[in-house]
Amino acid sequence: MRRVLSLIVAVCIALLLSVAQTERSPNDDPSRQMAVVYYWKAKSGKMDEYSRYIKEVAEPIDHDAQQRGAFISVVTYVSQKSDSPWTHMRVFTVPDKAHGEALGQALDEATNRIVSDPAKRKSNSEYAATLRDPAGSEEWTVLSRIP
Repeated sequence: MRRVLSLIVAVCIALLLSVAQTERSPNDDPSRQMAVVYYWKAKSGKMDEYSRYIKEVAEPIDHDAQQRGAFISVVTYVSQKSDSPWTHMRVFTVPDKAHGEALGQALDEATNRIVSDPAKRKSNSEYAATLRDPAGSEEWTVLSRIP
């Protein structure tokens, strides 16, 4: 009886593991994931104002793009070093290289959906230019992830 019970338990565990593996999405595979990183330098005296711009203008656009599968997550880091070449680093984790290559266009499309008025989009863009300068971008591959 013990052997039969052990066999049943082993089969159930194997089935559960098999189902869990087939239900995983490509986003769950860190070996395929990468990050697209944008560095920005807030202009002198504009650090808080640019941070507020990210929260109020960029994040709703990011949320829309994320909901449509453009990326997995985004984290914005702020440097604490006064002499850093960048003040804000935005790290977008994407499921694979194709998503990384399409990220810019996906964010542009989300901008068009969230800010439908072209004059307002232009105004936002001009305002952002008064707050920060681009400081570079990179693509990173994910080596490992500990959830």
